[in-house]
Amino acid sequence: MSKLLAVFIGVGLCWVAAPASAHHSFAAEFDIEKPVTVKGTLSKLEWVNPHGWLHVDVKRPDGKTETWAVEAGSATALLRAGVRKTDLAIGTELTVEGFRAKNGTTTMAGRTVKTADGRNFLVAGQQINGPGQ
Repeated sequence: MSKLLAVFIGVGLCWVAAPASAHHSFAAEFDIEKPVTVKGTLSKLEWVNPHGWLHVDVKRPDGKTETWAVEAGSATALLRAGVRKTDLAIGTELTVEGFRAKNGTTTMAGRTVKTADGRNFLVAGQQINGPGQ
């Protein structure tokens, strides 16, 4: 009986630990040498774990719109930093600073978000030791 219990506990621990091994590091996806600032309209907010996501529609100089996916901290981390889901309503004009994805897509690791009315939020999900820190 105790061997069977040990097997179940071992399998359970492996199952619980598997998602943690799939988590990525900042350096694996984002380039600290490529800071980026985008200004646009919040079109979607994903208040989820392990990372929240802000989707910002940005007008390009040619008039076309591109959507930037901004990785933020987890819902819990954002709440601890004083960010509430209601602070970032769809349609809000935002200026987002962060670091561009290494793969060149319109994806970034968000660092700060500023609303048109002057509110500032720290949204970084990981410790980022970039320029100016």
